[in-house]
Amino acid sequence: MRPLRVGNFSGFYGDRADALREMLTGGEVDVLTGDYLAELTMLILGRDRLKDPSAGYARTFLRQLEDCLGLARERGVRIVTNAGGLNPAGLADRVRRLAGRLGVPVRVAHVEGDDLAAAHPGTLAAHAYLGGFGIAACLRAGADVVITGRVTDAALVTGPAAAHFGWAPTEWDRLAGAVVAGHVLECGTQATGGNYAFFGEGDVRRPGFPLAEIHADGSSVITKHPGTGGFVDPGTVTAQLLYETDGARYAGPDVTARLDTVTLRRDGPDRVRIEGVRGEAPPPALKVGLNRIGGFRNEVVFVLTGLDIEAKAALVREQLDAALAKSPPREVRWDLVRTDRADADTEETASALLRLVVRDPDQQAVGRALSGAAVELALASYPGFHVLSPPGKGAPYGVFEDVYVPHGAVDHVAVLHDGSRIRVPVPQETRPLDAVPPPPLPEPLPPGPVRRAPLGLVAGARSGDKGGNANVGVWARTDEAWRWLAHTLTTERFRQLLPETRALPVTRHPLPNLRALNFTVEGILGAGVAAQARFDPQAKALGEWLRSRHLDIPETLL
Repeated sequence: MRPLRVGNFSGFYGDRADALREMLTGGEVDVLTGDYLAELTMLILGRDRLKDPSAGYARTFLRQLEDCLGLARERGVRIVTNAGGLNPAGLADRVRRLAGRLGVPVRVAHVEGDDLAAAHPGTLAAHAYLGGFGIAACLRAGADVVITGRVTDAALVTGPAAAHFGWAPTEWDRLAGAVVAGHVLECGTQATGGNYAFFGEGDVRRPGFPLAEIHADGSSVITKHPGTGGFVDPGTVTAQLLYETDGARYAGPDVTARLDTVTLRRDGPDRVRIEGVRGEAPPPALKVGLNRIGGFRNEVVFVLTGLDIEAKAALVREQLDAALAKSPPREVRWDLVRTDRADADTEETASALLRLVVRDPDQQAVGRALSGAAVELALASYPGFHVLSPPGKGAPYGVFEDVYVPHGAVDHVAVLHDGSRIRVPVPQETRPLDAVPPPPLPEPLPPGPVRRAPLGLVAGARSGDKGGNANVGVWARTDEAWRWLAHTLTTERFRQLLPETRALPVTRHPLPNLRALNFTVEGILGAGVAAQARFDPQAKALGEWLRSRHLDIPETLL
């Protein structure tokens, strides 16, 4: 049986608008997938739905489809997307109306059952992460467009693969292979050189979107359309495999994929073959993401220029603390960012930033109280007083947490184009998600001369968020560098290099097949990205900070 060519045209809500047309016209493809959902997106859609109960989906998808629905139909390309967000039935209805207006005959189906808000009062959004078999049921029934709500990102690929090849729910190795391919595709151009540690090795000014050629045994080839920008090599694929994962077991609602069994090899220019992936029965519980309003947040950034930076910061902090003392916000955080340089030749490079962030359940406590106190200091504080922008009224911020429910607590249903409903059965076999024993490490490099240098000269990294936790994947590019990295970058060394992690639980997960280490840092992001607990609230650059840190590296690797 010929491989199934699955492409991606969106990695997030706001991705490149013309990507759908680019993927339809750039080469052969059978199915196009669009991923619009993230933890923060669910909060944004929840707030949309508060204003308009008929909303709650990614509106940009409709604009893309208006331009491309006829082209997709003409070329026989099916479209599968989670753009339905909190309202997949509503978006499916809008797509039908759009198709009618355009005169394009398409069958539109949707998947529902993920919404558990009724069981979690007080949340803006409460959604289980469903698997791919609802999507598969829609496609098997002839759907041209499938709209979902919250499914796992990889389900957008496993569903089409299961439908095309007729996989049963217990064919775990095949499903796991599709999960790995789906994880590589889900973030769009991150697989083709976008956000890549070694971006200088190709032209990444406008990376093309990725494709996976999926075979009946679950193996795949990651590639892209000919002539598009960016590049695909084992490094770009490794980076995406490590993104927002942690240990050797990558759990999902259909299957647990064993990342420690993944093997990558070049298969020609801009082609990387993924094979050897093993799968296991899924865990007995489904993840449910809960989004709620945590309160109100405000901030003001004071610019401190020239001499006496520490004394200026102390003065304005003391002044504002006194002004807010009558009704202090529940949370007050000050951060002094020393961006200043001595004897600087521009005013900006002579300046440091002092950031004040306040949070409270009461908007008044972070709004008028703060803005009044800050503005009143304009002529009465440190020399050179000014701020980047005046504080506003205070904006709501979100809090994310995840809980787990049995598979049977969710009514997973495929709603076909004719309105008929197919219930997706729960897995007949599950397996607890136990940790994998530590794998054997390679022999360390023999002793030799070393040089103080940045880690990034010999290792790549990619980092991201999962709720309040961050993961940092680090990989070596050669066997010799892996022999050094595996023994050098211990959990303790990681904490030393990134002092912000020293007081937090850090777990190291070696993945020798990928010459990689994946670190999970618990709690560094507080209550999740929407809470904006730190300077980099999604930990996107945590890996690049790690790569910039200096340590003793063998000269043979440099």
